[in-house]
Amino acid sequence: MNVPPTRRPLRVGVQLPEIEWPVRWPDLAAMIRAIEDLGFDSIWTGDHFLYHMADGTPDAPWDAWSVLAAAAAITSRVGLGPLVTPLGFYNPAVLAKKAATVDEISGGRLVLGLGAGWNEVEFRGYGVPFDHRISRFEEAFTIVRKLLQEGEIDFEGEYYSARDCQLVPQSRPGGPPIMIGSAGPRMLEITLPYVSAWNVWHTDTGNSPDGVAPLRARVAAACAGVGRDPAAVDATVVVLVRMPGGVGRRQGDGYVDTAPNPLQGPPEVIAEELRAYARAGVAEVQLVVDPITIASLEALVPALELLDRG
Repeated sequence: MNVPPTRRPLRVGVQLPEIEWPVRWPDLAAMIRAIEDLGFDSIWTGDHFLYHMADGTPDAPWDAWSVLAAAAAITSRVGLGPLVTPLGFYNPAVLAKKAATVDEISGGRLVLGLGAGWNEVEFRGYGVPFDHRISRFEEAFTIVRKLLQEGEIDFEGEYYSARDCQLVPQSRPGGPPIMIGSAGPRMLEITLPYVSAWNVWHTDTGNSPDGVAPLRARVAAACAGVGRDPAAVDATVVVLVRMPGGVGRRQGDGYVDTAPNPLQGPPEVIAEELRAYARAGVAEVQLVVDPITIASLEALVPALELLDRG
């Protein structure tokens, strides 16, 4: 389905289910197709290896990059990306190869969301170092972005090396855009000269458009420090949406997310709140929907239609 141009004031994406329910590939495939067909703008996957739940049981989503490759093959319009990939999980040159491949399969629709990671359980469980995460991120980020943006690097660092490394073939000149999943001062300093967008979780804004301004001010100050125009870096935020039947989102810290301020209500209320995010300078929202079902997504369509009317 080709969705015609609209007056939508910001892009509206959806995060796929992680561990909210026992999701299998046929369920994911049906949801991916529905997200595109219903008129959403993008599809996002959490990139996690292992959670330990509050009762001690393990859980995790499917491999994010395999899901992204499959999603790229069964869609034609929506943007795609990890929300976000912890750089420490992967050899950075290998990750650049993965990203270029998914970007190619999708016809240039990948947005590469990157972060440093937070869940020590999965780092420890999969033998990934958890110490010096930001320093490790800085070296890995250098390798990934230079390979994607310039096609080659010769690098020897304290944590990573990529000697006389070339990324061939390349999906497109300059590679896919990169989004940094952080508003931390050091992460912004490292990434703002090179990224196209920044992203924060709904808890960072209080799940409210009113929480965006302080973060935009922080990013603008960091942009000034590295000589970057803040208007050239999109603000994107995760928004928690509670739909009928929602009772809280099962999440990776082992608890159910019962945030006190979920976006909920009739389509007019949801559309107006999303307009408020646009007025706050947000270019894209990634909706974390509770419950995350096709029925919930269908129920959000009237809000999208209101947005499209301006």
